[in-house]
Amino acid sequence: MKSALLVIDFQTGLIESTLPATRGAETLAQINATIALARQRQMPVMFIQHHEDDLPQGSPAWELHPGLARVESDIVIAKESADAFLDTDLTATLEAMRIKGLWITGYACDFCVDTTLRRAASLGYAVTVVSDAHTGKDRPHATGEQLVAHLNWLWAHLAVKGNPIRVISYGELELSERTNI
Repeated sequence: MKSALLVIDFQTGLIESTLPATRGAETLAQINATIALARQRQMPVMFIQHHEDDLPQGSPAWELHPGLARVESDIVIAKESADAFLDTDLTATLEAMRIKGLWITGYACDFCVDTTLRRAASLGYAVTVVSDAHTGKDRPHATGEQLVAHLNWLWAHLAVKGNPIRVISYGELELSERTNI
């Protein structure tokens, strides 16, 4: 099965803002390790880039994080909502490349990552969430750490008929890819 890596909304203004992302530097390192693993597997790497009134296209805050291990051939998909499939060319791009599986990483686990991965699973993509390569921020009702832990648990137990979501750490992903588990 051909898979691709999605790096969702890991943008300067979202990660390095006044209220910085939880475990921003650690998450960046895990995303970059996942990018390297995807490249070893000759998987396409796709960056999803959000824009809206508070995050205007072309602004410094809108730019993908400069620490990301991007190369010129990587695909960048622009979006305007939490769902990376809604009114974007993501579906057409995945279909053209015959992608059936997605590794998912990025920001914000409680908004764009959550919405996109649920949609992907509902559309029939085999979804693997890299549990230590996504993050969020403290919210009024929970810390960023609590959100990451809660969502990892929730996604691993989410009922998607015939298509369970796989939630594993980068280390487990690397091991499973080496041993073809």
